Amino acid sequence: MMVSVGTRAALAGFGYKEGTAMLCPEYYRVRLSAFDEQVFRAFVPAQHPLRRALEVIDWEGFYPVLAPYYSAHAGQPAINPVRMLKLEYLRYQHSLSDGQVIQRSGTDVAFRYFLQLGVDEPLPDPSSLCVFRGRLGAEGFRAVFDRLVGMAREHGLVQDRLRLKDASHVIANIAVPRTLALVAQMRDQLLAAVEPFDALRTQGERINIELLRERTAGQAAEERLVARVTHLREILAWVDELPVPPDADENQAWQAVVDQRRLAHKILADQEAPEAGDRLLSLVDPEARRAKHGAWYDGYLVDISMDADSELITQINVLPANGDEAADAVELVRREEQAHGNDVLALSLDGVGFNGPVLRALEDPQGLAVNTIVPPSKETPSATFTPDDFVEDREQGRVQCPAGQTSSSRLRNQRDHAWVYRFKRKTCDGCPLLGQCMSHPPRGTLGKTIRKNDYEAEYRRARQKATTAEYAAVRATHPKVERKLGELLNRHGGRQARYWGLRKVLIQELMAGLATNVKRLLRLRCAPRAAWGYAA
Repeated sequence: MMVSVGTRAALAGFGYKEGTAMLCPEYYRVRLSAFDEQVFRAFVPAQHPLRRALEVIDWEGFYPVLAPYYSAHAGQPAINPVRMLKLEYLRYQHSLSDGQVIQRSGTDVAFRYFLQLGVDEPLPDPSSLCVFRGRLGAEGFRAVFDRLVGMAREHGLVQDRLRLKDASHVIANIAVPRTLALVAQMRDQLLAAVEPFDALRTQGERINIELLRERTAGQAAEERLVARVTHLREILAWVDELPVPPDADENQAWQAVVDQRRLAHKILADQEAPEAGDRLLSLVDPEARRAKHGAWYDGYLVDISMDADSELITQINVLPANGDEAADAVELVRREEQAHGNDVLALSLDGVGFNGPVLRALEDPQGLAVNTIVPPSKETPSATFTPDDFVEDREQGRVQCPAGQTSSSRLRNQRDHAWVYRFKRKTCDGCPLLGQCMSHPPRGTLGKTIRKNDYEAEYRRARQKATTAEYAAVRATHPKVERKLGELLNRHGGRQARYWGLRKVLIQELMAGLATNVKRLLRLRCAPRAAWGYAA
């Protein structure tokens, strides 16, 4: 519905201009009655954390962030979007559901004061919070999170001296079915999706399902699984040949076929290569994965970076449980610098960061140029020459040993990012340094074999840093991020996924991070008392 002339005239009185997003802060400015002010003064103490949060955080500063997610031309003025954001904040600050936060906002005077909601004003329906989340999406909530960090930067609270990074597990909101049940669910969902495009064949396949069930009754689970996987493969063979409709990009029914077909191929690939990992666990949440974090779990990995000085979280990301946590360090730094135009000077990671490609990407002087502090892996003491004693000429494709002999015989080890050089036995026989080079005399036709990693310089630099006083000081501060991550997960609802899908879980973690940061900002700017539940 288009905005009426009367509504436009009313908005114009608050500074709204034609062609701009329909988010005018002045239009939403709260005008509490004298009675409201008297009630709030009487029942919301000056030291209450929600009164402090209202005073310390520039909530109106979120209007420009929220504006792009609202139409400039269609519909009536929306529910105050900053009030909706505050409701989301209250949900994560107090671990409430949509219904609970609305219910409590109706009875808790401190909640109403924080929302700037007069005693007679109605609250939105709980379903409007779901609409609000869908409107903003992961990008909108990331922009909100970045804006809060930007506010802290404007007050000089966030420095670029050092970031601390850590990750932990998020348990998916799913029940993982057995493989037999998973294949059956996939088959049924695929047939339901393709029925509008080939109803006759779909009906025939459903008859085949009944015949298959009768034929395999009483068989072992392994045999039944093979039969169902074979049937799913036969269904996919003709589904893959369905003609693509001319409006495929806009046709929601066809897009459902594409999605279900992709998941079916993934399940078949998992059955054909079970050792490959990355198995699809559930059709309810197909992006959840299984990994080990102390113990095995199903879900996601939340990854954060934190300013070591202010202890404010500066970036958050969510990966599948088996995601590349090391590589995500590059993504966290990149996202922060893009959002704020700053230059992170140093980054501390756990041992997962002792990774050649990641170290190079972080420390590249022409790129991020971040001084990376990471615990190196332990080196096994060796009584013989190490790879560092062999001089490699990568351009010529050869290596020189300590005795001055060279070899151009090499093989590529893609997995370890290394060239493996081999010396001939006749080169090593009689060498005066053979006892220092090999623990056993050469056998067969081969002599010394040496591995030269592409990232030797990065590994050497990391090991050298680990011997310095700077390294010891940085590593002594690293537990701060572990405690902060525990606070986000265990006090603000980040440990258990409320939603299905990577992007929705990211929204949850961004809001949990925002609640964690607001609490820290209050401590930094006005040191609220522990009696109100904001203890360190």
